[in-house]
Amino acid sequence: MARRRQPQDVLTKMHIQHAQDKANDSTDTGSFPVVRKRRSRKRSLNANATRMRLLTSALITVMCALLAFGYMVQINTKSNYETMSEDELVSLISQTSTQVQNLEQRKSELTSQLDSLQATADKQAAAEKIAKQNEETNGILSGRLPAKGQGVVIRITRGSKADVDASTMFTLLEELRNAGAEVIAINSVRVITSTYISDTDEGLVCDGVALDTPYTIKAIGDPQALANAVNIAGGVGSRLKVKFGANVTVTTETTVRITEVREPQQYQYAQTVE
Repeated sequence: MARRRQPQDVLTKMHIQHAQDKANDSTDTGSFPVVRKRRSRKRSLNANATRMRLLTSALITVMCALLAFGYMVQINTKSNYETMSEDELVSLISQTSTQVQNLEQRKSELTSQLDSLQATADKQAAAEKIAKQNEETNGILSGRLPAKGQGVVIRITRGSKADVDASTMFTLLEELRNAGAEVIAINSVRVITSTYISDTDEGLVCDGVALDTPYTIKAIGDPQALANAVNIAGGVGSRLKVKFGANVTVTTETTVRITEVREPQQYQYAQTVE
């Protein structure tokens, strides 16, 4: 049987073979240059890898710093409420509630004042309107302002039997007033509450102004009622025709203009209340 090789013999042969291979690699044959192993290449690769690791670490460090900076900026831009304690938040909420209540109260006060001002303005406007209406009414009743409206125009000629007397003419004015006449004028004289008519040798005089025939009476009011007051059987119109022989015509019109006005009466003792 063949003898088994011992491990020591094998190792010895491997060392010998390695020494021979190394000697052969160093032998210059003249055909090819001896190629020797270069260790600088390996060191260059290691250096490049080290630089890459350092650069990577630097980049990672810069990125981490940027992330940390952004995070800190984000935290700083958040509401300060997050950093407040519970007591501080409760105090802030209480203060805010108080401010809201104060603002609501102020709003209520301003609203009340606005309503009061509006009510006052409305009342003042209504009062001014009423005052203006009263002024116009008083001006019309006192004869200081002209007036227009529906009514009648009455024309009375000179009596063929006798001259129309003051009493009959005054009765005609009273009948018109009783029928609802609001404004009356006879010839160029505006009739007011103090108007009088008197007889003279030259004819009738109304408030110091002589009245010429034919007499023209304008009255503003319900046209039908005013016409009936004159034309009623046995009334003043019939008396003018029968007793004095005067011709009486009554014309109803939708617009009667009375432009005759009176100057305000001057009083010695009485004063106008403002």
